[in-house]
Amino acid sequence: MSDEPKTLDPASATRPAPAPAHPLPAPDGARAGRWTLGLVSVGLVLAALNLRPAITSLGALLEEVSAGLHMSGTVAGVLTSVPPLCFAIFGITAPRLARRFGPAAVVCAGMAAILTGLLLRPLAGGTAAFLAASALALMGIAVSNVLMPVIVKRYFPDRIGSMTGLYSMALALGTSLAAALTVPMTDALDGDWRLGLGVWAVLAALAVLPWLPLVKDRTGTPRTEPAAPAATREAPSAAGTAAPRPMYRSRTAWALACFFGLQATGAYITMGWMPQIFRDAGVPASTAGVLLAVTMVMGVPLAFVIPRLATRLRHQGPIVVALGTCGLAGYTGLLLAPAAGAWVWAVLLGISNCAFPLALTMIGLRSRTGAGVVRLSAFAQCVGYLISIPGPLLVGVLYQHSGGWGLPIALMGGLMVPQMIVGTLAGRDRTVEDES
Repeated sequence: MSDEPKTLDPASATRPAPAPAHPLPAPDGARAGRWTLGLVSVGLVLAALNLRPAITSLGALLEEVSAGLHMSGTVAGVLTSVPPLCFAIFGITAPRLARRFGPAAVVCAGMAAILTGLLLRPLAGGTAAFLAASALALMGIAVSNVLMPVIVKRYFPDRIGSMTGLYSMALALGTSLAAALTVPMTDALDGDWRLGLGVWAVLAALAVLPWLPLVKDRTGTPRTEPAAPAATREAPSAAGTAAPRPMYRSRTAWALACFFGLQATGAYITMGWMPQIFRDAGVPASTAGVLLAVTMVMGVPLAFVIPRLATRLRHQGPIVVALGTCGLAGYTGLLLAPAAGAWVWAVLLGISNCAFPLALTMIGLRSRTGAGVVRLSAFAQCVGYLISIPGPLLVGVLYQHSGGWGLPIALMGGLMVPQMIVGTLAGRDRTVEDES
């Protein structure tokens, strides 16, 4: 804290602290700030609700879609690998788009892309057209995925844990609703899987609306970020402020990217294949969809609790290990008694899948600045999704050629071990700036 006087008047040292300047206009500014932050909060919730239905609704109807489009098991595996591939390809463009148009405008465009893709997908007459329409929706999801932590950091710098928990909870809710309701709605629509998938476009249309008034906000920063304490500021070099170190040279960034990739692998294998695992074990299709919904709905309360807990801990490693242990137990049960203990395994895997909101929270914690979060979010998510691409495809290949789920489930459980290792490294109390 500076010892310099606030005024040249010597008597000021004995006076009480002055009131903020321009007291009369302050209420107007406060109202504008509250309105903007409220709109962003609604937009975050509606956007998060739309970040997974395009995927989990397909997982619930994968057998019907595969039959309708004449897909083999390997091609269906490719279909389940499309989400992380699109997230990796399109997510890396998010920082550049955000700098040019503003993060709110990019998220608005992302919601519009999801809407368009979901409307076009039921009209596809073949696998290629279906993949193209899915890719359009996934492109919108990809850029929004990357920018969610960025928007939270910039609009709510003092509430990273609670706001990350809020949209993570909404994301889990949207995921579980799509898993639970897609099959019953398809049955109500005369069993037409095209209508069962297309109905989720209604939710996407709602998500576009709150972002429209924010499109012209090029900065996405209604409040200035708190200045770093003087003791922690880096002195500028003789040539000016040093350029930020590339993320690929940061061990923390790589650990976080690998953690993100391994948890995404488990999540997309679960969303794409879990209903089929239960159906092959003799569980009815509607019940299998509900079991996937149970797995996803576990993230509703936990996605709000875990980020808040993570921000209170100096090291997030213990949370990583606890979630990974639940995943190991769930996959073991799924291997040994998939139908008998189906509800227990669904709950355990749902707890394990809460590594996703934990990873998002750590993205916000591992950098000091909003600009650093943009770069770290893009790096961790894009590299992470690249890592996750082979997983769902490999599960499809193993399932088709082995004739059962033993090897695929063993693969899923085995991936929990490296996930816990790199997650513990990513959870250390440091920032990417510390490694510059």
